[in-house]
Amino acid sequence: MQSSAKTVTVYLKELPLERRAVIEMVRAVILKNLPKGYEEVMQYGMISYVVPLKTYPKGYLDKKDVPLPYAALAAQKNFYAVYLMNLYSEKEGGDWFAKEYKASGKKLDMGKSCVRFKKLEDLPLAVIAKAVKLTSVKKFIAQYESGRE
Repeated sequence: MQSSAKTVTVYLKELPLERRAVIEMVRAVILKNLPKGYEEVMQYGMISYVVPLKTYPKGYLDKKDVPLPYAALAAQKNFYAVYLMNLYSEKEGGDWFAKEYKASGKKLDMGKSCVRFKKLEDLPLAVIAKAVKLTSVKKFIAQYESGRE
């Protein structure tokens, strides 16, 4: 369920109240823990946290008009999703995350970078906070570039 909203405010207003409440809770955790230098934007129909083009002018996949995505948050048709690209680009981070998630007592449903959950109670917000806080802009750019070699 990709949104055509151009701003986060519009995206949130488009959501039914119950789904908006979940997204707003997770968004608050992300914003509180997001390292300096990332920006919140709409990208690929989701609330996204990116390395701005002024910091990384090469852009994502060498597209000079597409900021490098770090994390994203979305209300999909049948679930919610938190995308954590820093975990995808670093094996140790992904292993750490899976271990922390399991230790929380919650069941992890994760693709390469996408953590899926059906209700807020299924998501260990403290683990999401640590994962978001994990990677500085400088480190993330280095991870991204080393993966492109």
